[in-house]
This record gives sequence, C-alpha cells and structure tokens, in this order.
Amino acid sequence: MQASPPRRTQGARSEETQRRLLEATIALLLERGYTRLTTPDIARRAGVSRGALTHHFANKEDIVVRAVANQLERVTAGLRAFCDDCPPQQMNTDTVVDYLWSMMAKGLFYVTLEYLPEARANDQFRQQLLPVVQEFHAALDAIWTRLSDHYGVAPDEARISMNTTMCLFRGMIAQTVLREDPDYFRRMLDYWKTHLRTSLGGKRSKEKAA
Repeated sequence: MQASPPRRTQGARSEETQRRLLEATIALLLERGYTRLTTPDIARRAGVSRGALTHHFANKEDIVVRAVANQLERVTAGLRAFCDDCPPQQMNTDTVVDYLWSMMAKGLFYVTLEYLPEARANDQFRQQLLPVVQEFHAALDAIWTRLSDHYGVAPDEARISMNTTMCLFRGMIAQTVLREDPDYFRRMLDYWKTHLRTSLGGKRSKEKAA
C-alpha cells in the first residue's frame, strides 16, 4: 500500500497562502491598477478566503508593500544570478542593457507606476515603502560595484552610469503607456548601448590593449 504524503505543517501552509496572496496582488496591480485593487479581489485571485488574507495582512496598503518587497527581492536575486552566471566574455554593456530593459519593461516598473501616485499623496503608505525601495537601491548599488570590477572603472562611475540607465528606462517605460512605437524605443536603446559601450566597455578594451 502506497504511503500517503506527509501532511504539511501549519507554517508551510501559512507560507503558501502568503505567497499566493502576494503573487495575486502583483498580478492585479498590473491588470487593474492600484485604485481599482481591492482585498476581496486579491483573496479571490489567490483562491483563499478573505479571513485568510486579513489574518496575514492588515489592509490593502500592507499587502501591497509586502508584495512589492517580495517582487523586488526576486528581481534583485535574478540580477545577482545574471551577474554570477554570465560568462565573462559575454558580460558586455549591450548584454547588461538588454537584461535591465527586459527586467524593467516586463512588469516591474509598470507596478511601480501604480503605487507611486498613492505614495505621493499618502504619507503613511510612503513611509512603509521607503525602506523597501531603499533596500532595493542599496542592492543595485552593490551589483553596480561588482560590475565596476569587470569593466575596470571606479565604483562610483559604474554606479552613476547604471543608475542613469535605470532612470532612462523608467522614463521610457512610462512613455510606452501612451506611445506604441517599438522602433522609437529600440533606437533609444541602441543609442544608449553605444554610449555605454564607449564610457564603460571602451575603458576595459583600452586596459586590455595596454
């Protein structure tokens, strides 16, 4: 007789419930936006009761903050893995730009666009988000410092170049909301790749030649 699988612990079930709720929150933020987001809809999408949601999260703002934190942790882990796993000969500035654009444009910054207006007007919500976003930016700066070693530039120069890249992408992605023009955005990406190829990648090439 085949033995039945062991029952999950209460802690494991609780973690699974929270995971489903956080994933449902991000999905609904992308689909409906912050103002149309409701906790009953989140519970329904996650396939759990409203009571289960309120057991883990105090209110809408609380679950959004936790969902954003979870999303940013996963994005940061993915970026670290990209830097660790990418062969050195392929870690050129074009590859980094393509990865960052894909990371930002496939939902990450669209979610940000949803909660930013509320954070501007709701100080309590803003105060909850600040440490989450600051932790993400600190992790990014640490990754940019690692890239500085690869490109042979000062850490501060790499951080400025890559943070400028992220700010450029934020503006471009915001513009896609009202402008469907892939060629327009592709040409800007190509322009920026050329710039970084010279400012960062070019220095490594000169160093090798020397």
